[in-house]
Amino acid sequence: MLKPEYAIIVKNKTRLETLVERCNTKAQAKFWIESMGGVFSDYECEHDVFQQSLATIQKQLTTLVRNKVIDRSYLPSFIFKGNVPFVLVIGQDGLVANTAKYVGGLPIIAVNPEPSRFDGMLLPFTVSDFSEAVEQVMADQYPAKKVSLAEAKLNDGQRLLAFNDLFIGAATHVSARYRIQWQDASEEQSSSGIIVSTKAGSTGWLSSVFNMSNGIQRILTHSPKSSVAAQVNMRDDQLFFAVREPFQSQRTRIDLVGGYLGGRDALLVESYMPTNGVIFSDGIEADFLSFTSGNIATIGIAPETATLVQKIKKVDVTYSTVKNQRRQGTKNHEVPQNQTIDIGLWYNGDNH
Repeated sequence: MLKPEYAIIVKNKTRLETLVERCNTKAQAKFWIESMGGVFSDYECEHDVFQQSLATIQKQLTTLVRNKVIDRSYLPSFIFKGNVPFVLVIGQDGLVANTAKYVGGLPIIAVNPEPSRFDGMLLPFTVSDFSEAVEQVMADQYPAKKVSLAEAKLNDGQRLLAFNDLFIGAATHVSARYRIQWQDASEEQSSSGIIVSTKAGSTGWLSSVFNMSNGIQRILTHSPKSSVAAQVNMRDDQLFFAVREPFQSQRTRIDLVGGYLGGRDALLVESYMPTNGVIFSDGIEADFLSFTSGNIATIGIAPETATLVQKIKKVDVTYSTVKNQRRQGTKNHEVPQNQTIDIGLWYNGDNH
């Protein structure tokens, strides 16, 4: 095994840093927020906690492996070359999603810098326990979840990946014009754009489509409940596309408004927009492909997957529970009565 060169830490600017960039100085930023009735101390507190968490991570990580810190804005152009053992993300869930598209399947250790502030559905680790995950990854003995990515490929060779979802449509709040082809059907459409979601992103933007449909149906049927599903059920190797607000006219149709994508079953979209057509991913409008007249996009499952390192679950077991338990590549595990064991330690290098 090659000796690791360095690990990568990915961070994003705090709200305070972004605000200071906008207002030029911290004093001006404070004046602006407080003059509008806001609480500037909350910005300061969030910033201070993040910086402290980042400093702690760097200090601990340096004892295990050399590391570099890069800002999220550099991800699209950063080349993850050499023997990089893993990428550590410190921030919110969206930063994990955005990072996963660019790291080429490298293990991602996601750290929640402030659990009292951020729910962190994709952030299993904290500043106090991330080092254990680092050691497991360095030893190539770690539990991980493989997450499918969506892919948009243009007929000019450009491509864009998405962890949560892709948006295909107009850059502004005007109707998008295009031809859509799915399975054996094809039609011209005018809509507010198309959302293509992965399973990981199905509880995000895509869920708003179902929320809207449910709400309108309840109003029209005078019923407290809707017969429309709250969200779509998907396999890990599937995508789901939904057309937002399709408009029917003499030329445009509303038959192909949603469906599953998987395997060789792709979605083809041909742009009819001379200007301002875009495809962007994971809600980052700056991370986009131009999608104007002449462009044809093929949407499907990407060959790459994201590797999210998981936290080892600890369970209380007794001697009788594990005395005769055998797993592939292991011997009997005998522990004293009521001792806590790490089930993740039973992973071997082939199981992640």
